[in-house]
Amino acid sequence: MRTRISIWIHMCFLLSLVATPAVALEFAVVGPRAAGMGGAGVAVTSDAYATYWNPAGLAMTQTVDIRIQVSAQVVNRGEYWQTLKDIEGFDPNASNASTQAQSLINSINSGGSLSAVATGGLYFKGHIGEHAFGFNVSNVANAGSFVSQNFSQPTINSISGQLALRGLEQRQVNFSYAYAFADKTFSIGVTGRVIQGAAYTGTATVTGGQDVTLSDNFGKAKNSTAFGIDVGAIYRPSSWLRLGVVAKDLNQPEFDAPDGSKFKLNPQVRGGAAVNPWSTATMTADMDITSNQTLVPGIKSQVLSLGMEQTVLSEFLSFRVGTYKNVQDAKSIFTPTAGIGIRIYSFRLDLAGGYDFNEGGAIASGALSLTF
Repeated sequence: MRTRISIWIHMCFLLSLVATPAVALEFAVVGPRAAGMGGAGVAVTSDAYATYWNPAGLAMTQTVDIRIQVSAQVVNRGEYWQTLKDIEGFDPNASNASTQAQSLINSINSGGSLSAVATGGLYFKGHIGEHAFGFNVSNVANAGSFVSQNFSQPTINSISGQLALRGLEQRQVNFSYAYAFADKTFSIGVTGRVIQGAAYTGTATVTGGQDVTLSDNFGKAKNSTAFGIDVGAIYRPSSWLRLGVVAKDLNQPEFDAPDGSKFKLNPQVRGGAAVNPWSTATMTADMDITSNQTLVPGIKSQVLSLGMEQTVLSEFLSFRVGTYKNVQDAKSIFTPTAGIGIRIYSFRLDLAGGYDFNEGGAIASGALSLTF
């Protein structure tokens, strides 16, 4: 009875976090298993990536797990990238240069933007009885580009304007602890993070017919250090169902930016569910409960992720499919994803990718791991 009371107390605490309105940077996708299943990982992740997705997942299995991964996601809104390339290739001596210039100006000024999220690092998980622990040394980088000074025609056959560039790298060391109650019916976990934030606020002046490399114009980073706290819980009412919730950056760490402003990480909250319809299959879904900011003004991210995994030959092969959609973006479509995993004894190779046929965005992830 005391165990059940404790479970409900913790669940009520986490639900109170869910109900708190908040904004934050985009929730990054870490690891190819989640990437292949549409970016869903809160309820289903019990390997070393749980140090990011949901620390409570560490206590759901008793394994030693070491993983190295890299993942990246890009969202190209309003044909922003293609228009920028067309401006760089603009020919002022063409017979219809003035008309072409005005068309490109209208396109680039229409509100397009570019957002990117990249992650990479080393992740470790271990256990001592029912006590699970983990750590990771990783980098989560967010970037955004948008028009800060509208493009115009200084002369009839020319194009000129300015782009704003923002970025934040979270170079971090994370330590996680989790404990499972009542034969793994319920688990809770906490992650403490030491973060060196590298913030960028740059600009790029673009002139028609001249190349510009965005990555060269972010400017010099402003480094500062902060601490972050994440908490999570998983409830398994039966052997085939898991429910999970995680709240990240509860203490709202903030970092100094080169322009004198601050990048503040307000709490992210995400919930998830995972179902095993049969022993070799997993169906999972995640949803951002908070509406999260991006580094592009006016653009928010609140993602619904759906996915499925089927393993064969005692997990020698794992096949994954999924989809995700930003429900805060009316132009966003359900983006398909897919992935594959190969296991040979303790060694694993996992790959995943997806492509947004509407906006031209993409997601890709790869990892190597050892599990004992």
